[in-house]
This record gives sequence, C-alpha cells and structure tokens, in this order.
Amino acid sequence: MRPALAAWLLLGLLGGTAAEGMCGDPPAAPSHSVPAPQLSPEERLSPHMPESLRCDACHAIAFQIEEQLRKAEGKVGKKALKESDYIEVLERSCSQDWESYGVLELDGEKRLSGPGLPRQQPLSVMVAGGPWPNRLSKLCHGYVGEQGEAQIYGAHRRGPAALRQLLCHGDKGPCAGRKDRPDPPKALQNEL
Repeated sequence: MRPALAAWLLLGLLGGTAAEGMCGDPPAAPSHSVPAPQLSPEERLSPHMPESLRCDACHAIAFQIEEQLRKAEGKVGKKALKESDYIEVLERSCSQDWESYGVLELDGEKRLSGPGLPRQQPLSVMVAGGPWPNRLSKLCHGYVGEQGEAQIYGAHRRGPAALRQLLCHGDKGPCAGRKDRPDPPKALQNEL
C-alpha cells in the first residue's frame, strides 16, 4: 500500500506543478525568425565563385595564405622560408577543406563569411558547405598560378596588407575599383 501512496503523491505533485506552470508563468519571449539566404541558380549550381562574392573570397584566401605562411615561418624562427617550403605551404593553403566558409545575407546583400572576413551581424544564417569550399580552393589555386609563388611569398614578407593588395586590389583583382566595405555597425552595449 505504501508504494501506491508514494506514487499517488508523486503524480499529484507533478500534476500540480504542471498546472502552476500553465497559469503562473509569464508569457514567452517573442521568437525571432532569420531566413537562410535565397541563392540564385548560379550561386547554388555553378562551379565558379559568383562575381558578387569574389572580393570577399579573395580576402578569405589572402587571410588563409597569410596564416599558413606565418605558422610555417614560426616553426623556423621567423626566418624566410626556402622556396620548396613556401611552395608546399601555398599548395596546402589552397587544398585545405575551406568548410568554415559560407554565404549569408546581410541587409539584402549576399556576403561570404568565415575566418579573416569582417564579422557579420549575430542574427544571420550562413549557408556553408555545398559548392563554397571547392570554389574557394579553385580560386586560391588560380591566384597562386597567376601571381606565382615567389611573388605571393614576397608580398607576404612585406605584410598582410601587401598580400591583399597583390591578390585582391591590384588592377585586375576582384576588389579593384571598390573601396573596402565597412564592417556592419556593432550593437551598442550598456555601460555600467
């Protein structure tokens, strides 16, 4: 009889708690809906990076090349790398998986997002994977083939701005004629 009484009391308490939760809780906070970017057929299916995203892609590639070369130089004490070493690093940079990059929509404009690119607004949906990693890899190999490993490494040795200038902002670069897009405004924080 005792186990039955304990079960009855437990069910009564659980039932009472559920009833209290229904009547006494404040209304739920409003939810926010953030849609995924609507991609055009070219953006979804083409093997090539859409023209509108090439400047962002170039900055992502320059960032990754810079990071990989900096790490390799750190292993040899910040000295210049041998030609065979920087060629290997550039190949590895372009052949990485690129899975941390994707596209999102910001104020009605599609932007590439990921490491080395300006931070985006916190309430946005990024579409990653799919064609984006392969497109970035192909573009990276194209830049290395077009500019040459020695010229890219020389720009790296002059600094990140020089590498971005060489790859992205030169006469034929994907960002040529564009001023850098400003970062989106940061949300204001309350100061105490």
